[in-house]
Amino acid sequence: MTFRKEYKFRVTFSDYHKFHDLLYKQGLVSLFNPRVIHSVYFDTADLRMFHDSEEGVRPRKKVRIRWYNDEKIFFQENKVSSFEGRYKTSKKLECMSSEDQIANKVLLDSAYGSVHPVLKVSYRRSYFSLNNLRLTFDESITYQKILQNDRRIYCDPERVIEIKTPANFSDDFVEKYIPYPTVRFSKYSRGVLFAKGLL
Repeated sequence: MTFRKEYKFRVTFSDYHKFHDLLYKQGLVSLFNPRVIHSVYFDTADLRMFHDSEEGVRPRKKVRIRWYNDEKIFFQENKVSSFEGRYKTSKKLECMSSEDQIANKVLLDSAYGSVHPVLKVSYRRSYFSLNNLRLTFDESITYQKILQNDRRIYCDPERVIEIKTPANFSDDFVEKYIPYPTVRFSKYSRGVLFAKGLL
């Protein structure tokens, strides 16, 4: 496994473009075409993963099934925040061929036990590089509850820019190019809060 750091910058619609223009002047280049990312997050019946995330508990985990654009190629991903750092595991789900299968799927997690689908998160992601930094710009973020009579879609008015680096990467190097404060921005947590009417 490879530990990594994540830097997140939450921005409004107008700041999003100002941020992009600022970084572009510093050498920001596009890596490849944007794509739409869909993730269905799994959790326990009492939402232990959500509460652990909100409370900053470690170790903690997020479990999701992810796919890109309209391609029906599905991956199960586990994002782990441990005392040693953060890392992600991913495996292709060969036996899954449609989104409908996800809504009825139950997964068994070694730390949390049985987890079921709770929330679908979708957004448009653009990929960039800046002086050996890898950046992603996420916009048009939406949330939708799973297995509920209420299947309305919640639109997040904010956008997020993320930088992922190796765990031993210098914070000073990041701050040199991006003079903005970092924030916590968990799409899963925000989606649950939107669905509860708390955002």
